[in-house]
Amino acid sequence: MGSVRQKLWRANHKARSKANVAHHYDLSGALYALFLDRDRQYSCAYFPDGDNEAGISLEQAQEDKKAHIAAKLRLEPGMKVLDIGCGWGGMALYLHRTCGVDVTGITLSEEQLKVARQRAADAGVADHVRFELIDYRDMTGTFDRIVSVGMFEHVGTAHYRSFFSKCRDLLTADGVMLVHTIGRMGGPGVTDAFTQKYIFPGGYIPALSEMIAGSEGTRLMVTDVEVLRLHYGLTIRQWYKRTMAHRAEIVALYDERFFRLWTFYLAGAATVFEHGGMVNYQVQYARDRRALPITRDYMLETEAALAGR
Repeated sequence: MGSVRQKLWRANHKARSKANVAHHYDLSGALYALFLDRDRQYSCAYFPDGDNEAGISLEQAQEDKKAHIAAKLRLEPGMKVLDIGCGWGGMALYLHRTCGVDVTGITLSEEQLKVARQRAADAGVADHVRFELIDYRDMTGTFDRIVSVGMFEHVGTAHYRSFFSKCRDLLTADGVMLVHTIGRMGGPGVTDAFTQKYIFPGGYIPALSEMIAGSEGTRLMVTDVEVLRLHYGLTIRQWYKRTMAHRAEIVALYDERFFRLWTFYLAGAATVFEHGGMVNYQVQYARDRRALPITRDYMLETEAALAGR
């Protein structure tokens, strides 16, 4: 019975994916502007220490997250990059601005698409940073790099093999992919009822074993794994603080009930990353074992250069 329930919870058919995304990401853009950083990074930031004793801002921590990911992609000017689940376009715009790559960002959120396209137009880079409303399963073409941040949680375990197979087909022979996702420690589980009903319908947080099993047999090899243990707790604490500071504006946008629901969601999320079983995984994949240097030194060097250190 347990395994049947897990399969029902995690099923995420294509016909439902867009509606599930709209439920959360098509909320008012004004809401996200009130509690996210200026670049609207709605994913785990990157902090230098477990208590943020350095006192860096959320804006800086999110900028450092983008540098951390860009370093793992080992980008070169002119490369073609696919950003699966591009959000409001911040990662795609950053990669083009700092690394000189051409990026195609895809999303299932109409609200995010409008904002991302406008940002690219305002920056004068719409010919190098393009955004499309399309399911990853319908993408065509080839890319030197694929990046996906905060999207894998919406794939559904039944579709992991399809996801990795599709990504493998979209990559060039020496292509590299970086997947950044919330993950659960221990084995597979079930999405809690509150999150499933009110926050992320169709969402499921993968165990690392499920990610790896999903990519096995697709001729994609795992080339690097990093576990971010405390970063998301620090990030969400910042979001919670900003949400509380803008209570009046959020109530005016929605109502008191929504404000209570949203703060309960953020408080619970912070707690599970600080004391429960959730972490973040960054898993790097490549099609060819020689596509990347055989030590991690290049990551540190590139990250330091991007961060200006």
